[in-house]
Amino acid sequence: MFAYIIRRILYAFPILLGVNALTFALFFMVNTPDDMARMQLGTKHITQQAIDAWKQEKGYNKALLWNDEAQGIEKVTDTIFTDKSLSLFLFQFGQADDGRDIGHDIQTRMWPSLAIAVPIFIVGLLVNITFALLMVFFRATYVDLGGVVICVVIMSISSLFYIIGGQFLVGKLMQLVPISGYGDGLNAFKFLILPVVIGIVSGIGAGSRWYRTLFLEEVSKDYVRTARAKGLSEIQVLFKHVLKNAMIPILTGAVVVIPTLFMGSLILESFFGIPGLGSYTIDAIQAQDFSIVRSMVFLGSVLYIFGLVLTDLSYTLVDPRVRLND
Repeated sequence: MFAYIIRRILYAFPILLGVNALTFALFFMVNTPDDMARMQLGTKHITQQAIDAWKQEKGYNKALLWNDEAQGIEKVTDTIFTDKSLSLFLFQFGQADDGRDIGHDIQTRMWPSLAIAVPIFIVGLLVNITFALLMVFFRATYVDLGGVVICVVIMSISSLFYIIGGQFLVGKLMQLVPISGYGDGLNAFKFLILPVVIGIVSGIGAGSRWYRTLFLEEVSKDYVRTARAKGLSEIQVLFKHVLKNAMIPILTGAVVVIPTLFMGSLILESFFGIPGLGSYTIDAIQAQDFSIVRSMVFLGSVLYIFGLVLTDLSYTLVDPRVRLND
């Protein structure tokens, strides 16, 4: 198992290097450091001296990939690619274009992101599976049909409708919770209730329909008919057999999502004023702070690959055949 984990981690490095190189090309070859300086300075008449001073301050005054003026190995290491991209492999995110420490910002903002994303993930997973099992239990009845219709309606409505409607109804008219903002410690709870509920409700449609499809596929298999022939009740069949045998596709969808929890929800955090990584990324895009955006793209790639490794490892817990084959 240890060798398998090491092998998967080693496989991840070429992928991360490719993502890093592509990101570098998009940021530094499409938009040159001079273009970045002009966007950050934000004035109509910019002198070349001001541009050169900004590049010197931010470390963009070096060659992109190959430094002809350097000697030896510094021809490769004394470049923007080494300073701004390869350093990300050591999780040295550097400074934002406005001087803030990106690593400190990530460590600070990941907790509000987790505070909103973890409850949505856990409670949403339980709600979706329960609702899907309920529809399968009453399959081919009006309960099942009504559940499918509800799922389709929820899927057809934009998440912005739930956000704006929830803020207007619950926050403004009823004044039960704040419309936006965030607090420290337990004071943050009142700011998280509404976005968490909206996140769960908006995901019921797609999640429940997907799990319902998985369970219906399992219900039609021979082992389910055998279980019924042995006298097991429908509830026992669903929870002891159907749910257990559907765990691999459930884990595939659930475990891969776990790393994205750290990145936060872009829309929810932006609309509710939660200082998480999602709003951090949106603010960086709007401010055209390429250092932050580049760091968040790399971090997202690392977390996604980590999620794939977790998915493969979780298979060994629910399917003995995977352990035998490995």
